[in-house]
Amino acid sequence: MSYYVYILKCSDETLYTGITTNVKRRVEEHNSSIKGAKYTKIRRPVKVIYTETLENRSEASKREYAIKKLSRAKKLELITSV
Repeated sequence: MSYYVYILKCSDETLYTGITTNVKRRVEEHNSSIKGAKYTKIRRPVKVIYTETLENRSEASKREYAIKKLSRAKKLELITSV
């Protein structure tokens, strides 16, 4: 099973990073479900602006942590480099 690291752009222009096995489902949860992250619930709607595919949850979690440590400028640079 593949895991995905994703970055969302929230309605207030902030960025949110997470992991999932199904990006489409997870974005729908962020936008309309109680399963969405507390951070994104008050910043709806959100839209996917970046994804990476990884082989397992461990790799995805490590990559998510690394991306979360980046500055906003570095995250935007990562997004535009694709």
